[in-house]
Amino acid sequence: MTTTLLDTTTSPHTGTAASARGLTRTYGEGDGAVHALRGIDLDLPAGRFTAIMGPSGSGKSTLMHCLAGLDAATGGSVTVAGLDLAGLDDTALTLFRREHVGFVFQAFNLLPMLTAGQNILLPLELAGRAVDRARYDEVVGVLGLANRLGHLPSQLSGGQQQRVAIARALVTRPDIVFADEPTGNLDSEASAEVLGHLRRSVRELGMTVVMVTHELDAAAYADDVVVIHDGLVTAHLTEPAQDELVPALRGRNA
Repeated sequence: MTTTLLDTTTSPHTGTAASARGLTRTYGEGDGAVHALRGIDLDLPAGRFTAIMGPSGSGKSTLMHCLAGLDAATGGSVTVAGLDLAGLDDTALTLFRREHVGFVFQAFNLLPMLTAGQNILLPLELAGRAVDRARYDEVVGVLGLANRLGHLPSQLSGGQQQRVAIARALVTRPDIVFADEPTGNLDSEASAEVLGHLRRSVRELGMTVVMVTHELDAAAYADDVVVIHDGLVTAHLTEPAQDELVPALRGRNA
């Protein structure tokens, strides 16, 4: 398979940001095989905040990893930012993730010897890309970090550290940001702060955010909620009320 160079001159934020068709992911073989994804069809809208929910072992994190190009599908197709990930070799996948995808994880993954501002700019430096100062200032403003840029991570609260991690993911203008349990290490007040800023990044920066979470309170911040059970999408709700989520998570019609 040859390396495919990615066209990064366009980055639309309308329509569908990512889609899966007949997506399967199986680990192992024979009697010991684990079917994490069992044929998922899904469209994730651009410019919206989508939460992926489900019980432990449902396949929600595997789905995110396949959509983000971190794990290879066993069958079916994944398309992100107009690119069929199955057609990309390892080098092209690395370029795809660098140019098109932002990541926010439960662990903040900030470098302790760098200031908040330096951590935010790190992806651009590693990619050899010029800093778009207007974009940097916009992201910092939306995330409320202007007065924290000179601080080291050890001088920031957990919520502030996660906001720095979010800013780092947004400053490169990715087509889609994947957040894996981003509030898992935070208390309720800091969680609400971070989720509010994620929602602001969608509303004010036009970002597309896809968040894996098991928390109803976190999902309440999303525009759309995808529910997974046993490797299958069992509900895709738009602007759901919390009382609709509970039966959906239990596998019953809302």
